[in-house]
Amino acid sequence: MSSARERLQALTSQVGVGGKAKLEQKNPDDIVVTCALRTPITKGGKGGFKDTFAADLLLGAFKALIQRSAIDPSLVEDIAVGTVLAPGGGATEFRAAALAAGFPADTAVKSLNRQCSSGLQACVDIANAIKAGMIDIGIGAGVESMTTQYGPGAVSEFSDKLEEFTEAANCKVPMGVLSENMAKDRGISRAAQDAFAAKSFQKAEAAQKAGLFDQEIAPLEVKWADPKSGEEKTITVREDDGVRKGVTAESLGKIRPAFAKDGSIHGGNASQISDGAAAVLLMKRSTAEKLGQKILGKYVTASIVGVPPLLMGIGPWKAIPVALQKAGIDKNAVDIFEINEAFASQCLWCANELGLDYEKINPKGGAIAFGHPLGMTGARQVSTLLYELKRTGKSIGVTSMCVGTGMGMAAVWVAE
Repeated sequence: MSSARERLQALTSQVGVGGKAKLEQKNPDDIVVTCALRTPITKGGKGGFKDTFAADLLLGAFKALIQRSAIDPSLVEDIAVGTVLAPGGGATEFRAAALAAGFPADTAVKSLNRQCSSGLQACVDIANAIKAGMIDIGIGAGVESMTTQYGPGAVSEFSDKLEEFTEAANCKVPMGVLSENMAKDRGISRAAQDAFAAKSFQKAEAAQKAGLFDQEIAPLEVKWADPKSGEEKTITVREDDGVRKGVTAESLGKIRPAFAKDGSIHGGNASQISDGAAAVLLMKRSTAEKLGQKILGKYVTASIVGVPPLLMGIGPWKAIPVALQKAGIDKNAVDIFEINEAFASQCLWCANELGLDYEKINPKGGAIAFGHPLGMTGARQVSTLLYELKRTGKSIGVTSMCVGTGMGMAAVWVAE
């Protein structure tokens, strides 16, 4: 039995679901979320945002957040933006986006890169700054234009002595190879992966049709060039355009493997290359009540862990038990797990090893169905999670993802 699963079972006997009531208690010093939103997520290279730069995606998210929350921009003291591919880390363009959105010169901005967990790390950094008394109000955000910034040139080479890390750090293709090897080593069949991926598409299609993403999505008006005529048009992107209709395990079974002739991973059971941005407004409960801000939920705690670089996909398996232990709850107390679907193989393995209930994982689908803009995902999961918890009358959720170079991150949230 895996050590992570043993820890989860040990936690069940130690803390039980009784910790849930304690977690749901409301205190003035709680770090709460008063607004969480995202742009639609669009297909890299051909979707609605193919001609929109990351800074403009972020600008749209910032403007929507100010409008929806009705927060006075001058009260926001710091903004952290997670991104992976932006040249120079995006520091200059993201500061410009904040100023253009209406935040004053007094509002500080930083960019950060912790690979696929960058958006979550941005939210956690802001939450910790509020806890420490460094700021009162801040925004954790994430953005990625994989259309304009994705590719081999986006990742620098490491020293020859760090060959293992180089292999794990490069983006889509090497990680796919790693996941292919993991699927073979851990006995995860193509049939199981395709069934999981098909379910992701089906859940996302049903959620989109029912309008379940509408509350979290902020439509964005952008310039878009018709690929056939070259004519530039102004369009409003309102929904995720990567969600395929009518996908089944059988239809996915016809797709050619991407990384090996006899492989199991392909474009239909791995996350899509996509564009998008997300933003989360955080402050103490006492501050929110003073300002009359509506509270969506609260941040509880987070974990960041390392795993072997060539097994980077197992990150959630190790990070989730640590986050639950910090929160004082067990897996049975969690109503929804938002686990990033970098690859069906890695998400499946983590869920199986932790013994998670599949009905609780990504109830509206995941990155296989609607995409994984690298820096955005961690911030995007917050709105996806909190709105779904509220809609279903549930309270406790976990967001998690594997992280390139061999890491995992997880966070615990409570909806209100």
